[in-house]
Amino acid sequence: MTESHLAQINIAKRLAPLDDPIMLDFVNNLDRINALADKSEGFVWRLKDENKELAAQVFQDEALLINMSVWENIEALFNYTYKSGHIEVFKRKKEWFDKMKMMHMAFWFIPKGHEPTFLEAKNRLDYLNKHGETPYAFSFKSKFTVTDSLNYKPVL
Repeated sequence: MTESHLAQINIAKRLAPLDDPIMLDFVNNLDRINALADKSEGFVWRLKDENKELAAQVFQDEALLINMSVWENIEALFNYTYKSGHIEVFKRKKEWFDKMKMMHMAFWFIPKGHEPTFLEAKNRLDYLNKHGETPYAFSFKSKFTVTDSLNYKPVL
């Protein structure tokens, strides 16, 4: 896997249905935030709305909002998350989402050109929650490399 990208999943449990007034500002910002991601340096791919119902089935919780994307590297994802207009919406997450007791975000390396599946993403997130940060599934807190990932043997 000499040429790789970084896949990410994050989930959030919404406080109300998307058509509820509580969620209005979040819903009204979705197109803008998605467009910002699409044009961000290092962006490769993201889960589109038409696939999110299937994602909810895999995660077995219709109250979850699931976001998956692929980036050239962790720096590109970090810059989008914390150094772009995305941060304005990110700072307001308590208005729309419950605080999760488990890790709600996981990263892993994938071969360039691979599009992660919902099951793959769920497995990575579950692994992170069970085993903590490893090269198999990690967050911004860890600085694992592609080489670390290739040399790591997950406990499955």
